[in-house]
Amino acid sequence: MPPEAFVLFKTQTSHEQQVYIELRDHHLVAETHALYGEFDLVARVTSASQKELTQLLLTGFRQIEGVKETQTLIVVDY
Repeated sequence: MPPEAFVLFKTQTSHEQQVYIELRDHHLVAETHALYGEFDLVARVTSASQKELTQLLLTGFRQIEGVKETQTLIVVDY
């Protein structure tokens, strides 16, 4: 199973749509959804390697303008 994660995003006020579009257009993001509640967006991320996923999570998402906070949920297989 290729590395996969769900990433929850809190955005700065009025940046939700801009962040959504950047996530939607990213080649490693399989799905993006807007949310009501504590978090503003969720993205399902898949990658070819653990290293690629780690790089995206540690640097890629943090550089998107308007991202205030993230929480990552790594998918495991039983």
